This record gives sequence, C-alpha cells and structure tokens, in this order.
Amino acid sequence: MGIADIYSSEQFALSFEFFPPKTTAGEEALVRHAKKLSQFGPSYLTCTYGAGGSTQEKTLKIATRLRQEFDVPIATHLTCVGRNAQELRDYLQRALDAGIDNVVALRGDPPEGDKTFKPVEGGFAYANELVAMIREEFPSMGIAVGGYPEVHQEAPSAEVDLENLKRKVDAGADSVITQLFYDNEDFFRFRDRCAEIGIGVPIIPGLLPVTNASQIKRIASLCGAKLPAEFVESLESTENEEDQFRLGVQQATLQTQELIDAGVDGIHYYVLNKSEAASQVLQAISRLQ
Repeated sequence: MGIADIYSSEQFALSFEFFPPKTTAGEEALVRHAKKLSQFGPSYLTCTYGAGGSTQEKTLKIATRLRQEFDVPIATHLTCVGRNAQELRDYLQRALDAGIDNVVALRGDPPEGDKTFKPVEGGFAYANELVAMIREEFPSMGIAVGGYPEVHQEAPSAEVDLENLKRKVDAGADSVITQLFYDNEDFFRFRDRCAEIGIGVPIIPGLLPVTNASQIKRIASLCGAKLPAEFVESLESTENEEDQFRLGVQQATLQTQELIDAGVDGIHYYVLNKSEAASQVLQAISRLQ
C-alpha cells in the first residue's frame, strides 16, 4: 500500500522510523523492539539511509526484513548524496522487487567536512529532482518528503524553505513528514502556512521523545530544535535516569495528545531502534486505546 492510500484510507496513521544497525546483535534488537511496537498497529515503518549513502545495502536489508517480519508497508529513505541518478534508479528497482512500495525522498546532508551540498556527476542537487524522477519512472511508489516547522538550517528564510517544500510536493510527493519539534505551536503555524501556499498533502508531525538530559544537547546541536525551558529545567534538575525517562515520556504524551486532538492525519515517531518510550506514550493516549 502506498503512502497516499494510507493517509486517504485511515482516520489516523501511526508510523515508526528505524535506522540500520551496525552489528548482527543490533539488528536482532531492532526486530525485538519493532515487534513490541507492532502491538500498536502501525500503518507503515521506515528505515533511514546513512550519511553519504553509506548504509544503502543495510537499509535495503533491514527494510526487506521488516517487510517480511511484520507484513506492513515499508518506506525506505533515499538521498541524493554520493549516488548518480542511475545508481538511485537501480536501488529503487531493487526495493520494489523486495516488496518495498514507498520512499522517503531527501536531498541529504553534505558529506562530513563539507559546508555545502554538491551533487556527484550525473546526480541530483535537490530533493524535488529526486521526487520527480521517482514519480515519473516508479509511479507505483508512494513518496514522502521532509518538512521543517522550525526552518531548515541551510534555508535563508522561512519563506524560501516553504517554497522549496512546495517544489517537492508539486514534483509528486504524497505527504510531508516533519523534522522533530517540541513546541506544537511551531507545527500548527507550519501546517497553516503550508495550506496558505497550496500544499494540500498530509503534513505529518515527527516526534522524538527526549528521555534523558544529555539527549537534549545532542538534539539542539544536530537540528536546532527548540525545547520548552520548563521541560529542560525539569530534566536537568535530577540525575536520576528513571525520573528523566518518566519526565520525557510525560512531555511526549502531552505533545502527542494535543496533536491528535488537533486532527493530525498521523504521527511519525523517531524511535532510535528502541521501543520503551514510544510504547509508554502510546499506552497513555486515549485515541489509540
């Protein structure tokens, strides 16, 4: 089932994102956590694609295994980094042959050490070019793209960032999955602005429950997401890991419930190959009980 069908056929679509582990033990742990999360009836699962395309084979392997283990639609991430157009076509065909019907199409971050993104010869410079190729040459595949409620760090302005998103949607994307955020007002403003410029596909909030104080610093440095000051203070006021986990789950539960009450089409959880936090959040949500 494609992403467009998922969001048009269900009142609420739940999805989880995993990343390719480096070891066999990590892969088995991923499957165990995915099994725990499967009790919540996810509409689809996604698997990320490493920096520079470094995990391409592992991404396809994990995506294929998730498809076989859980019999739910799978979306493989795909970026423009380090691969020319033909290599991307080859990957997409292999994914289709493995029963993977959906793609999260992204430009990708510049390789480590580079400040700006430069496509390889014969490759794509922008995500909308990748989306256009997928839509034209692999029309059966569902396509999601990334959106940024707090503005992409490379964008010169919120207006330019939104124009870039519209180009991706106009090229054929079926939905937008947002970068993680912690203030729902940022998402609501973003969703309204998308509607104002004619972006009519589902805008899906992406959430990552923060469950320890050290995680906050990593999140802030990697993507610049703002965290509520009161929440940060609460986490940093205790060194007890169980208390930090409880506070993080509590905050994510409140955020999730507010988004559901506001009528979002679905929620996408960045679970970091774990199940505990998302499971506790979902167990507490009335809409999903």
